[in-house]
Amino acid sequence: MKKIFNYMFAGLLGCAALSGCADDALETTPTDSMSGTGLLANANSALVPLNGIYRSMYSSWSPTGNTHQSFGISSYNIMADVMGDDMIMDAMGSSWYWYDAMYDVKSFYTSGAWRSYDMWNCFYTWISNANYILAAEETMGGSSEEVNYVIGQAYAIRAYSYFMLAQNFARTYKGHETDACCPIYTAPTVAGTQGNPRATVQEVYDQIVADMNRAIELLSNAPAQEHKTHIGLGVAYGLQARIALVMEDWATARDAAHNAISTSGCRVLPVTSFLGVNDATAANVLWAAPIQSDQSGMYASFFSHMDACDELGSSAGAYGQSARKQINKELYDNIMNPNDARKIWWDPTNAGSSRGAEAGYQQEKFKFADRQTWTGDYIWMRVEEMYLIAAEAECRLGDETAAKNDLTAVMSQRVEGYTTGKTGTALGATSSDRTNSLLEEIIDQRRIELWGEAGRIWDLRRLHQGFRRTAAQGWPTELLLTTRPTNDPECYMWVLTIPQSEFDGNVNMNPDTDQNPMGDYPGSN
Repeated sequence: MKKIFNYMFAGLLGCAALSGCADDALETTPTDSMSGTGLLANANSALVPLNGIYRSMYSSWSPTGNTHQSFGISSYNIMADVMGDDMIMDAMGSSWYWYDAMYDVKSFYTSGAWRSYDMWNCFYTWISNANYILAAEETMGGSSEEVNYVIGQAYAIRAYSYFMLAQNFARTYKGHETDACCPIYTAPTVAGTQGNPRATVQEVYDQIVADMNRAIELLSNAPAQEHKTHIGLGVAYGLQARIALVMEDWATARDAAHNAISTSGCRVLPVTSFLGVNDATAANVLWAAPIQSDQSGMYASFFSHMDACDELGSSAGAYGQSARKQINKELYDNIMNPNDARKIWWDPTNAGSSRGAEAGYQQEKFKFADRQTWTGDYIWMRVEEMYLIAAEAECRLGDETAAKNDLTAVMSQRVEGYTTGKTGTALGATSSDRTNSLLEEIIDQRRIELWGEAGRIWDLRRLHQGFRRTAAQGWPTELLLTTRPTNDPECYMWVLTIPQSEFDGNVNMNPDTDQNPMGDYPGSN
């Protein structure tokens, strides 16, 4: 441990963070204000630190120079998308996300202003905050339902945080269960607490599964989701489905996805009913952050990076204009149905691109709700994703009839009269190697439907599938990665290095033996 600190999120206490904390953070030890005699004395007051965690999930929280690409969940979704094959960055712009797309961030592990430090500290901050809340599980006052609501969410937040650490600081679960992952902490930490060694991937996922099971148990006996930002029971099932998908636990993924659908009461919407993907109140949204004008982050915000704001002219100033986000033309032209209603999410005219016809197609899917106030809600989970998870799991289980039914639940709102006669589970060695299987069809529709939302590189990793970037797809020369092993899903190219601050503060982690490979393979630079 290096430091323990308090974060204040617009007046909401985020109790403490774990290893490698920022130098400008406030060192502290637990006090009565955050213990059984203060904020955590009863379930009602415990909502204050709980809401503090949620606030940091959509605000520019990083205490370093990485703030404009570090605004919680949505910022990491962009990162994971530009690392894949489907979201093209048209130009470097102000450089935000460019180095993620180039796979040129791992060597900066000693800096507090790059991706390794940013992500490690973000998720461990949420874990530590959750641990303080969970420590009051047996002493917290209030009705059992009220306590379950708070404690259940804290378990889910801890599970989600470890899941994201595992996704980014180790290779994917299946086939790498014995690989080193990240340290596990399940109790509050104080100044001087000894740091833990790296647990294995299996041990981390065991913790994730246990936490999610406990979260669902508690939230099943708690009030319904009070705010869209909160992890209610439907969202908890959705997170369980995502986790099971990575673990290749198809039965759990199927059941959890269906439970998320039925519990949330959400329904698939036609594209025209949620244009801009910026409204937390839309009937297909399970989990989202409603953004008020004083919470927008301005430049350090999702829509600033996504919306080119072309209708406002060059003075709009959003990063989405100077570093445009575009779709892979191969996906748009050759894989998407010509009659797909989602075609309007991209502009194939290349309007505004300095590269003209060579560029990918400009995204129009994500737009500010109000450009003047820099606002638009952050959507973190939609019901369409749950149907696609269920369809994939059913296909893997050999129940193709059910898989087609769940796939059609989405596609009937995207392509009039949609049907598919495809069958089988074959996938190509890379996403460009086509098999025409039913599983490939489901994954293709996931690529299109969740473009900009699900983090494409995480899917490629769990699918054990490589990718190729080509100029014909619309990629600029600088991002083609022609000398890198993008076709090898077993490489360490996408596994982040652990920040040096962790080794400086944790005697149980040795940088010579515990650091992830700096290069694409062990022993490479």
